[in-house]
Amino acid sequence: MNNGKKKNNKNKDKKNKGKKKKKKNKNKDKKSKGKKKKKKKKKKKKKKKKKKKKKKKTKKKKKKKKKKKMMMMMMMMNKKQKPTRKSNNTT
Repeated sequence: MNNGKKKNNKNKDKKNKGKKKKKKNKNKDKKSKGKKKKKKKKKKKKKKKKKKKKKKKTKKKKKKKKKKKMMMMMMMMNKKQKPTRKSNNTT
């Protein structure tokens, strides 16, 4: 029985020493991880929203820009011709 008790005591001391060291490390990790996680979460949310909006806008804008350019070219050609006629009529 004495041998068993001695072994148990030694094991308990070793376990307690290990736990104390681990607890100190865990607290440091938790503090550092908590700060990093908060920053990462905010950045990730912003990046995801920006990426999604950019992808949607670029696809829609490219199609709209082509149509707008064609319409603007047609409008500009028509506008350029009209003032010359008006100016000729006035003079």
